Amino acid sequence: MKPRALLLSVALCAMGACSLSGAKVSLGNGHPDAGPSVAGGSALGGSDSVAGSNATGGFNLGDASVEPVTCPAGKHTSISGTVFDPAGNTPLYNAVVYIPAGPLPPFQDAVACETCPDPVKAIDDALSDANGDFMLNDVPAVTAVDLVVQLGKWRRKKRIAITPCADNKIDKEFTRLPRDHTDGDGGADLPKIALSTGHSDALECLLRKIGISDSEFTTDAGTGRVNLFVGCVNDNGDRFGANKFAPTLGGQSFPSTNKLFDTTGELDRYDMVIFSCEGHKCDKASGIGTAIQTPTHIAQLVDFANRGGRVYLDHDHYNWLNHSNVPIEKAAQFSSMTPDGGIPDPLSAKINTNNFPKGQSFAQWLLGIGASKTLGQLDIHTARTSVESLTFRAQSWIYSDDPIGFFYFTIGTPVADADSDPTPAACGRVVFTDLHVSSTDGGDSGDISDQGSPFPNGCVSPKPMMTAQEKALEFMIFDLSSCVQKETDVPVPPIVVK
Repeated sequence: MKPRALLLSVALCAMGACSLSGAKVSLGNGHPDAGPSVAGGSALGGSDSVAGSNATGGFNLGDASVEPVTCPAGKHTSISGTVFDPAGNTPLYNAVVYIPAGPLPPFQDAVACETCPDPVKAIDDALSDANGDFMLNDVPAVTAVDLVVQLGKWRRKKRIAITPCADNKIDKEFTRLPRDHTDGDGGADLPKIALSTGHSDALECLLRKIGISDSEFTTDAGTGRVNLFVGCVNDNGDRFGANKFAPTLGGQSFPSTNKLFDTTGELDRYDMVIFSCEGHKCDKASGIGTAIQTPTHIAQLVDFANRGGRVYLDHDHYNWLNHSNVPIEKAAQFSSMTPDGGIPDPLSAKINTNNFPKGQSFAQWLLGIGASKTLGQLDIHTARTSVESLTFRAQSWIYSDDPIGFFYFTIGTPVADADSDPTPAACGRVVFTDLHVSSTDGGDSGDISDQGSPFPNGCVSPKPMMTAQEKALEFMIFDLSSCVQKETDVPVPPIVVK
C-alpha cells in the first residue's frame, strides 16, 4: 500500500479503519508492540523513546534533549486551552487535541471512509467542548512538547514550551487549525474541498472568513486545497456564480462543476464537495443552463457519499436528494411551496436538543459565541422552508414548528434500503441547509458570488465579521469535516495507546 493510502491514526473522535477497494486500512503507526516515540520525524531531526508521563528518563524532542523532572507530591503537568478556527476568531467544538507518540502518518488524499473512534498512538488526548475548551492532564513533566490540533483532515502540529509540574494555558496561536498547508511545524493538513459557486450564495467567501488563506483557492489544476468550479452555466449570462479568479490570484477561469462527474476519477480526489445555491435547480426540467443534476451525476454523488465523501447542499441543491431514486431519497420530503401566511423575517428557529447530545452542544456553542440570544434558538433571515418532513434516515438540527421547516439536517451514508431495515454503519455524511448568507438572496453578509466579481472581489464584508447565520454555517462545515459516528452518540476522545 502506498503511503498516501494510509489513514491518519487519529481524527476528531479519531478516524476509524475502513475499507478501500476491498482492503482494510490499519490505523496507528509502526508495530503495535513498539514503544512510543515523540512526534516530529525528519522535520524535527528524529525522535526517541519516551519515558512515561511525569517519569524520569530521556524525553528527546528533535535535536534538543529534554529531561523529565520528578514533580513534588500532589503536582502534575497539564495543558489547557481553546481550539479555534484557522482565523483564530471562533472556538470550535469536538476537535481532538493530543501529544503524539510517533510521527504523524500522511492522510490519504482521496475519498475514504473515516469513522470514529479508534485508538491513537499518543501520550494524552482530549476533545474540545461546546466552548472549544480542552484539558490534557497526563502530560510529561518536561519543558517542551509537540501539540497537535485536529478536526477530521484539518491538522496542525506546533512545538510548545511548557512549565513542568504546573498547568499550562496555551495561546490560541498554537491551538487553532491551519490556514494553509505550510502553517505548522513540518507543514499542515487541510481537507481537499471542491466548491461549486452559485449566484444565490457566496460560500467561497465564508471559507475565507473562517481563515483559509487565499493561496489555497485554486482551480483543480493548481495545488490549493480548495478548488473552485462554476455551477450552472450557459444561462444567458446573468444567473451564475463567480467563474474566474481576480488577477491577483492568477485570473484563471473555473472549470464547470460538470467536470467533477464527467472526468474519470475527478470526484474521488476530494474529501468534501460544497454546492452553493444557484437560485434554481439547474436540471433538465428547469430549462436553465447546462444541467448538473442529471440522473448519472446524482448516482455518482450518492456513491461518493456512501464511500465516505462529505456533501454540503445549499437550498435549491435539494434536487440532488429529491431525484436520487435510491433509498437516500426517502430521507426527506421537499417542497418549493411558500407556506400560507408567508415566512416571518426573522424566523425564530429551534435547535434540536431532544436526546441529541451534539444538538445540545450546538445550542450551547451558538449561545457562547453570541449567535443565539436565547439557548436553543436561532433567528434566521430570509428563511426558506424547502423541507416538509424527515424520516429516521436524517438527523434534524435546526427546525421550526410554525411554519413547518427543517433548516439544517444531516444524513449518515449509506442509509437503510427499507424502513424495516436496521441503519447501516455510516461511512460518509450529507448536510442540507436552507440557511443563506449572500446578499443576492436577501441575506445580510454583503458578500456576493457573481460572474461580474472575480473571486475574491465579491467577498466585500470584513473577514472577522460574521453574521449569526454564517457562524451556524461554519459549525456545519467543521462538523461535516469530522469523523463519522452515529449522530445521536456522545462524542468521545480516542483511546490512547502509548
